[in-house]
Amino acid sequence: MKNYLSITDLGPLAKGVAEALKLKENPTRFQGLGKNKTLGLLFFNNSLRTRLSTQKAALNLGMNVMVMNFGNEGWALEFTDGTVMDQGTSEHIKEAAQVISQYCDMVAIRAFASLKHKEKDEAEKVLNGFMRHASIPVINMESSIRHPLQALADAITLAEARKTSRPKVVLSWAPHPKALPHAVANSFVEMMKLQDAEFLVTHPEGYELNKRIVGDVRVEYDQQKALENADFVYVKNWSSYNSYGAVLTQDPNWMITREKLGSAQFMHCLPVRRNVVVEDAVLDSEQSLVIAQANNRTYAAQLVLKKILESI
Repeated sequence: MKNYLSITDLGPLAKGVAEALKLKENPTRFQGLGKNKTLGLLFFNNSLRTRLSTQKAALNLGMNVMVMNFGNEGWALEFTDGTVMDQGTSEHIKEAAQVISQYCDMVAIRAFASLKHKEKDEAEKVLNGFMRHASIPVINMESSIRHPLQALADAITLAEARKTSRPKVVLSWAPHPKALPHAVANSFVEMMKLQDAEFLVTHPEGYELNKRIVGDVRVEYDQQKALENADFVYVKNWSSYNSYGAVLTQDPNWMITREKLGSAQFMHCLPVRRNVVVEDAVLDSEQSLVIAQANNRTYAAQLVLKKILESI
């Protein structure tokens, strides 16, 4: 595997999940694989789980890690070719990517959607800028469109927690006081399309995700109907895609409660707004898998790093 930009780069999902679970049994087994190799972590947006789990994964493989937060540590980067750089940007991606390629053996990048201009966000200027000008493998730690490390961790969690061979999995929108990106929901949909499961998405009208990603996945606008007999309920807020970045409703009736959850297991990528997205009684119950998901972020990242190390 040369790069990891989406869940499909992994190859057969079941095989990858099985390998990740083997890594989890003995995380330091391949510590010699990353000896004298350096991973660069570049953050254009905040992080907790992604930063720490990816760093831990690299350490488990014996790698060195360098971290840079571009919000307050790096020069403001320019991504447009032919621009006259007489405004706010100080360094062009052409030089920055080539320089980083000399310091690191692979680079992982986190850069969120602005939610202001759909076309600009979908152009993925940060991720694609490094893809174009770096000479080392590139890993997506969440971009405007996707969060494939989270999706892989979710697949690992589902494999560990499933009680039936073909579970019913529901991705449910929930209210949130801010406009949030689509990346986690998009990647969860892409991952679930690779699973043997009954899968559907539920959200208020107007919150349809990108049709190119959702495809023929069932969409149900009645949350109560969607949740009937669910085995897993994955909850996430996202803003409108068609009315790009808009918050069309903050209907508190879409919050997940114990009553709605029933006997299903609860999933969320974290961080989560308690008693807005989901009530305390769900998060603090034995049905909540959120801490297990966060733990599996390490083994998702470790699998990706291992596969790239084996290819360079």
